[in-house]
Amino acid sequence: METTSLGGLTVSLQGLGCMGMSQSYGQGDWDESIAVVHRALDLGVTFLDTANVYGAGHNEVLVGRGIVGRREEVQLATKFGIDRSDGPDVRTTKGRRPYVKAACEASLTRLGVDVIDLYYAHRPPADAEVEETVGAMAELVSEGKVRYLGVSEFSAEQLRRAHAVHPIAAVQSEYSIFTRDPETAILPAMRELGVGLVPYSPLGRGFLTGTVDRSALEPGDFRSRNPRFVGEAGDANERIVAAVAAVAQRHGVAAAQVALAWVYAQAERLGVPVVPIPGTKRTRWLEQNAGALDVTLTAADLAELDPLGEQTVGARY
Repeated sequence: METTSLGGLTVSLQGLGCMGMSQSYGQGDWDESIAVVHRALDLGVTFLDTANVYGAGHNEVLVGRGIVGRREEVQLATKFGIDRSDGPDVRTTKGRRPYVKAACEASLTRLGVDVIDLYYAHRPPADAEVEETVGAMAELVSEGKVRYLGVSEFSAEQLRRAHAVHPIAAVQSEYSIFTRDPETAILPAMRELGVGLVPYSPLGRGFLTGTVDRSALEPGDFRSRNPRFVGEAGDANERIVAAVAAVAQRHGVAAAQVALAWVYAQAERLGVPVVPIPGTKRTRWLEQNAGALDVTLTAADLAELDPLGEQTVGARY
C-alpha cells in the first residue's frame, strides 16, 4: 500500500471507514468487524476512520479493540461535534471548549489509546465560533493528546478561519462520481492552504458498486430512506450505476474498483492529496477496494465517467 501526507501525517493511500460496522447499514457483527480491521492492517490499509457518535460510542470501542497490539501501525482518526444525547432523532452540533476537551478524553478512553493521530470537528459548531472550537483542539495538540487536526463538511470560509487558529491537515467531505460538491465549494481554499481531502462515501454509499438491491434494504439501513436510493430518484440514478459497470466490464474489474480509481484519478486535477475512506464490514469488499489502486483508467474512461455527477438525482441527505 502506498502512502501520502495529510499536512505532515503520513497515511495509507486508502483508508477504512468504520462507521458501518456499528450503524446505518443494517446489522453489524463484532467478530467479523474485528476481522476486517485486522485484514486491513495486513493489507497496509492503516488509516482508520471512526467518530464518537458512530453507534453512540460503540464504533470507537470496536476500533480500539481491533488495533490492540498493533497501535504503532495505525493512523487513527476520530471526530467530535455531532451530539445525539437528546435522542437518536435530535441532532445538535457542538464545539464549545469544555465540550471539545471532554469529548476527546472520552474518545481516548473508548479507543484505549493515549493519542489520536487526526482529530476532526465532525461538523461546524452551532453553539460556538469556529475559533473557540479549533482553539480547544489546538490545546489538545499542545497537551499531546492529538497529533493533527481536521474538519468535516466545513465551508471555505470556515476552513480559512480554522486554519488561522491552527494548521488543518485534512477536510473530510463526501466525494465520488455521484457527489462533486467539494470541487467548487471548498477545494480552492484547500489548495491555497495545503489541506488534503479525505472523501467519505467514495462508492456513493454502495450505490456505485452495483451490488445494492434497493428493494431489499433492511428497515434500519439509512439508505432505505436516502433520497438518492428511493423512488424515481433511485431509478434515475441506476443510469449512473450502469455507466460505471460498463467501464468496469471493459477492464475486467469490479464497479467499486472503477469508482475508487476515478477518485484517485482526480488528485492531480484537484491539486491536493486525496485519501478515500471506503467503508465496509466485510473482508471481501475490503480486499476488493484495496485492489482499486491497481486499476488505471484511460482518458476515454474518464471522459465517460466525469459527466455522470451532473446526472445525480436527489439530495445527499
